[in-house]
Amino acid sequence: MNVKKFFLIISTVILILLSSAASRNKQRSSYDIVVAGGGTGGISAAIQAARMGASVLVVEPSTWIGGQATAAGVSTMDDMSRQKSGIYEEFINRIKRYYDSRGKSMGTCYWDSRMSIAFEPHIGQEAFISMINEARRKGTLEFLMNSEITSVKKNNNAVSSVTVKTPSGNRNYDCKILIDATEYGDILPLTKTPYRAGNSVSKFINPEAMIQDITWVAVIKKYNGGVPSYLKPEIPLPGYDLARRNYETAVSADGYNFKNTYPVLTPVNFMTHNAYRGLPDSSNPYSYDADKENRQFITKTCLNWHNDYPGAYGWTNGKRGLPVAYLEDRKLRLQVEREALIKTLHFIYYIQNELGEDWSVADDEYSNKILPEAARDLPPEWQEIVRRMPVIPYVRESRRIIGAHTLTSHELLRNSLSYRDGHTSREFPDAIAIGGYILDLHGANTDADTEWELEEMIRHQEINRPRGPFQVPMNILIPEETDGLIAAEKNISATRLAAGALRLQPITMMTGQAAGALAAVSVREGKQPRNVHPMLVQWELLKSGVSLSLCKYSDIPPEHFVNKSVQISNMYGMIAPNEYPHAPSYNIQDLDNPVLEMAIIRGADKGLFGVNDIITGDEAVDILMKARKALNIKDGAKITVDKPEKLISRSDFLRAVCDAFPVLSEIKPPKNVKFQFKLGKNRNSECAEILAKLGVLSIYGREDDFHYGYPVTKGEACDVIVRACIAALGA
Repeated sequence: MNVKKFFLIISTVILILLSSAASRNKQRSSYDIVVAGGGTGGISAAIQAARMGASVLVVEPSTWIGGQATAAGVSTMDDMSRQKSGIYEEFINRIKRYYDSRGKSMGTCYWDSRMSIAFEPHIGQEAFISMINEARRKGTLEFLMNSEITSVKKNNNAVSSVTVKTPSGNRNYDCKILIDATEYGDILPLTKTPYRAGNSVSKFINPEAMIQDITWVAVIKKYNGGVPSYLKPEIPLPGYDLARRNYETAVSADGYNFKNTYPVLTPVNFMTHNAYRGLPDSSNPYSYDADKENRQFITKTCLNWHNDYPGAYGWTNGKRGLPVAYLEDRKLRLQVEREALIKTLHFIYYIQNELGEDWSVADDEYSNKILPEAARDLPPEWQEIVRRMPVIPYVRESRRIIGAHTLTSHELLRNSLSYRDGHTSREFPDAIAIGGYILDLHGANTDADTEWELEEMIRHQEINRPRGPFQVPMNILIPEETDGLIAAEKNISATRLAAGALRLQPITMMTGQAAGALAAVSVREGKQPRNVHPMLVQWELLKSGVSLSLCKYSDIPPEHFVNKSVQISNMYGMIAPNEYPHAPSYNIQDLDNPVLEMAIIRGADKGLFGVNDIITGDEAVDILMKARKALNIKDGAKITVDKPEKLISRSDFLRAVCDAFPVLSEIKPPKNVKFQFKLGKNRNSECAEILAKLGVLSIYGREDDFHYGYPVTKGEACDVIVRACIAALGA
């Protein structure tokens, strides 16, 4: 099947998907969850919530889903975490299966095939659609495309309904939870939720405060028979001379090769440029990657290099970046995005006419019948180019809620040092995602642009650079004031520097998944998000394949039965392991760090939990007390065990668990629960039956008979206690 035919099939699938959803929406006026924005965070939130049985409506202003990763064309993943999990891992694995079946590498970007991940935007969109269709089998998941939420109603400070502007008119939808996953944080002012924009705070937003540049990316490819005439405009757009001088400093015919060192020596040659954001090419029967010997064969890449807007041009008075007015003023937003689009169109003209390369926009990625508003008065020959470009710009910085907590770059650094350089746990108890990136600001990177009141200055961009993967806490998804609202995408509560590390596609997909889990748990439990205990959300995420703890153990691989419970234990400090990991900190940008690689070879990146060690009565009581503290249980029956200094039996241990969580005896167990083992008779068999019916004793499901007299291992204790916590929280 040729690429154009394949793309037509994909486009047809998208149209069927969206038109069927729009048809159903005419009859439905209420959803559990409305997600504003179908970008990386919004789609992940919607899929997770639907998988948990919620009814979900996604409202997306553009004609594409996938946000920065697909709709904006930034389909080279900025992933420095050295680990993948959850929906992000599922997404990448689906794309990998596609390219593996065609013998193609995804390691086509960043001048290195080992850790880079790249894909064509339309292949990424297909992966999202397949995940959406599967999620629909478990819950309701519908879409309104080319639509936007224009107003929000609240009842007693809680979001209760939204008004959506659609191509066929306005519609109203009731909802229990609204998730702001827009690219700009556009829901926040509609809900009168306090927020930050740049380093200013509502209600006193300074329109002249600065935020990061945007980029209107283009996906270009090589045309071996010469560029088709309709993709090679003859006349440059106004302002080209200034743009040409900018691009001459970035890419030239006799520029430098990449020397495997940073910062990159510029101008680079065109081959080196292409290997920076190189993509696989489904229209090319041959494969290639970004390694030095193969860069010359790359035939598809992204223009996302020195075309940031305003970039080197600056804004006014020598300021770098964009004014906050870009977020607040729709007219200025349109003007800025038009200029950003034109800047990239200048780049295409420069490649064709100054470098003499037979490259232009790829004709097998985008096919936009509806032009972006920013392009509507361009000359017709340039509109033909834009119809094959991403439908939205790459927006790096949006409004950010003032949340229950504001995450700082210092906290990210401290958290990233967990189990490194002799430190032990600095984990966030309410962690809901793991990411890994530098504190990356494109413009607006002076002391005048930082939040001094949060003790951040621009020197902290390097001082507080994470030294390994870091966690994202749940409390930064929840507004300090507004109920029924959750932040996702780039709208979460963080300083500008911290947000610079949280804005990338892998992290926004994982925080988006967490937002969806939080929303679904909130609906299920009938509680506002701020009143949902993080452990309930963490458990759902762990069941969905998300990794949450920074601590790994050699005796508990990912597939181990108690892995999920041990991660909870790590975050809440319930059980001390026999030995903590003691890996070194490292430059998160360095793929060739020899100290880190040697530490991994020695196993220093993993500790030893002691999963099969037998515990005493005193140790069991200590774990249970820490578990009660994690659940904020201050009062309760005293936990006592016979012979506390001796090894504790299962019988006595289960009695201690029931004493620690008396609420468990009051919970109505699920119907038709069948034990996978026989409980038998014992003085504590009644307690064992209560726990078994609640699923707390799942670890023993492989046994034929339950042996009350057996000693309890550390792994058993961890799993039973964590499951008891989950059951108690759901009471």
